This record gives sequence, structure tokens and C-alpha cells, in this order.
Amino acid sequence: MSLRMILRILGLLLMLFSLTLLPPVLISLIFNDGVWSSFLIAMAITVSTGALLYWPNRNARKELRTRDGFLIAALFWTVLGLFGSLPLMLFGDDSLSLTDAVFESFSGLTTTGATVITGIDFLPESILYYRQQLQWLGGMGIVVLAVAILPTLGVGGMALYRTEIPGPLKDSKLTPRITETAKALWYIYATLTVACMLAYMAAGMDWFDALGHSFSTVAIGGFSTYDASIGYFDSAAIEIICVGFMLISAFSFSLHFIAWREKRLTHYFQDPEGRFLMLFLLGLSVVTVLSLWLTDTYDTLRGLRHGVFQVVSVATTAGFGVADFSMWPGALPFLLFMAAFVGGCSGSTGGGMKVIRIILIVKQGMREIMRLIHPNAVIAVKVGKVSVPDGIAQAVWGFFSVYVLLFFLMLVGVMATGVDQVTAWSTVGSALNNLGPALGEASSHYGNVPEVAKWILVLAMLLGRLEIFTVLVLFTPAFWRR
Repeated sequence: MSLRMILRILGLLLMLFSLTLLPPVLISLIFNDGVWSSFLIAMAITVSTGALLYWPNRNARKELRTRDGFLIAALFWTVLGLFGSLPLMLFGDDSLSLTDAVFESFSGLTTTGATVITGIDFLPESILYYRQQLQWLGGMGIVVLAVAILPTLGVGGMALYRTEIPGPLKDSKLTPRITETAKALWYIYATLTVACMLAYMAAGMDWFDALGHSFSTVAIGGFSTYDASIGYFDSAAIEIICVGFMLISAFSFSLHFIAWREKRLTHYFQDPEGRFLMLFLLGLSVVTVLSLWLTDTYDTLRGLRHGVFQVVSVATTAGFGVADFSMWPGALPFLLFMAAFVGGCSGSTGGGMKVIRIILIVKQGMREIMRLIHPNAVIAVKVGKVSVPDGIAQAVWGFFSVYVLLFFLMLVGVMATGVDQVTAWSTVGSALNNLGPALGEASSHYGNVPEVAKWILVLAMLLGRLEIFTVLVLFTPAFWRR
């Protein structure tokens, strides 16, 4: 492991990130909100720190190993979340405290969408834009974007790519060259964002709201420029567009790549992960809408609109809202919240445990039942027509076990700060799944959560975004041995 090489890359990535503070400056000047200087100060601090890390190590050149990739990915997301909080601490009388700014920054970058802010409607336009931009940058993965740039700077990118792409099947590449893969993913991501923005504008949003909401929709983030989220617009057309693009973004981007390269759509219906997600959402929507109708919570049309929207929003871990689902009758709030543990497909911008892992856990459970009936049978676990190697199946169970263990540890930690049980388990689950909305005292915002609990939730967001093992591996003695 080369410390100088890691510091050089970290410095480069920080300097690149500082450039993303220029668009909010432009927005501030357009709307004359007086916050442009805060972004320039944050940019100066960020680029100076990056230069201090880069310059003394500028001649360190070495191919990255997977071990280096783990450390760089974890360090970069951590450092980025800290430096991303600077504008939120500097923008004026309503600036956030250190804890709240870091929480908001990590929530944006990890596409969690939980917020400590009340009165979002009255924030300066540049801050509103900045929050949305954080989610867009974090959605596809800043490290994946960097993979497209690092090889031109003499730095290999495959090790970073393997630590960044979510899901258990990390070695699959869409193109022979990893740089071309990263570029292709970002072309698709940017195209979907533009299409989403244009659709929102056609449905009645102004350009600023359309741009901001397209960022968070395609990133499956959930931040909005209004306290009432998508419900502010009270528009069926906007809700349909939002649902459509949340679904698209919850599918694996490898499927979008195939559609773009081969100009066909049939593979979407042939993909077992995509089929499972659609059937899961359909079944959950039927249960939710029928429950809302039978309890007279809404009339027929609004029950259908709100039910389907909230199912897709919560289950894909986007976290947008058109209604306060925590106040819905019976077990509906709990049912919707638990759906977020499934999340999006592997290789998507969604959070959660990922659909492919749920499929494998179910299939392995069925295999164990069959083994009770046929003890000597050799039964393969298949996803579609492909047999899954036992190594991947074991890794899924390992991930699930560690996931549950960490969930309970952080749950106890949050409850130890004085938070009630419902608020504690829902905030931890929301952070770990990168969902955003919670139940209990945090159903509207996280502002009243104790500071210590907020730092635990920041850790949960990071663990969820980097899929747990990328972070935990750094705490093992074997990682640091030569």
C-alpha cells in the first residue's frame, strides 16, 4: 500500500470536487441571493487542501490494488462529506451547525435524502440548488466518474470501480476498457437527467425546480426545493413523471447500457432482478391502494395516486413525498418502510440491500427446504437460467448477517441517546438503506434528533452507500498487514 499514492489521488479528487462549487456561484448570481461568496470560500478551502495533499506526492505513480481502492473510496466519501458541508455552514444567519451541516452533506452525497432543515422553501436558491447537486453527484458515484479521469493522470481505475459499483456481482464490465464503462454510465446518467428535467418542465415546473428535482429523481435521492416535496405541486402529471424516472433509475444501469448500445428493450423483461422488482412493487401497490380505499383515507383517484407514488418512492429508496405516509392507517407505514430494505437493483442508483440479494436469500431458503425433503440431492441456486456460484451465495449471507448486526448495534446506540424505539429503528433503517423518510419523531425532519445520534446516522449512511464491507474491511488487522 502506497500512502503517497493514496494522498495524491485524494488531493486530485478534492481539487476536482472543488469545481462542482462553481455552478452554485452562478445560480447565486442569477437569483442575486448574496450567497456566492460562501461557495467561493468553500471552494478555496477545498482546492487548497487538495493541492496540499497532491503537490508533495505529485510524482508518486503506481497501479492501484484492490486494497488501495477500498481505502481511497472510504476516505474520499468521508472527506467529501466533510468538505461538502462547508457551504452549509457559511451561507448566513440561517447557516447550519457543524453536526447538522455534515449530516445534510452526507445525506445528499449518499442520496439518503434525510434533512435537518425546516423552512426549505425560504432557503437561498443557490443553497437549494447545491443540495440537489450533491445528490446528483453522489447518485452514480463520484468515484465512478473519477475512474473515467484517473487513467489519463497515470492512475489505474479498476480497483476503485470494484469498490464503488453496488451489488454482489462486482467483476462484470460493460465494455472491455473500464474507462469506457465509466464514461458510458455517465452519458446514460446525464441523458436521463436531461430527459427528466424536460419532462418536468412540460408538466408545469419552472426550469429551476425541474433541474433540481431531475437531479434528485434520477439519483433516487429525495431532496426537494420545498418542505412538501413533490406534494407541493399537487400535479398528477408530475407524479407520473417522477414515478417513471424513479423506476428507470431503480433498474440496473447495465440494462440501460444494453438498451443504448443494442437499441432494444426486450432484455428489461428477461432480467430476473428487474422482473422481481416490478412484481414486488405491483403487489405492494395493490395492497396499499386497497388499504387506503377500504379505510376511506382518500377518495378513489387520490388513493390510487398517493398509494402508487409512495410505494415506488419508498421501496426504491427515493424518499419523495406527496403525503405523510407515517399517518396512514394500520400496518401501512411499517409495511412501506420495510419495503425500503429491498431497495433498487444491483448497479442502480437505489439504496437498500438490493433486489438481487433478496432473490438469492429467498432461493437459498427454498433450497434448504428442498434439502430437508431430498437430503442427498444436489440443488443449484439459479437466477434466471444462470447458476450462482456458492461463493457469491455465501457472500450474500455474510452481507445480510453483518447488515443485521450493524443495524442492531446502531439501533442501540441511537436509543442510548434518548430517542424512542420507533424513531430510533426507523432513522437507523432509513440511513442504512439510504432512504430518507422515517417514522416517529423524525417523520417530518431530523432536526430534533440528538447530536450524537446524528453522527451515528452519518456512519449508517456511509455504510449503506459503500455497502458495509468497503468500510468494515478497513478495521481488520489483515487489511493493514503487508
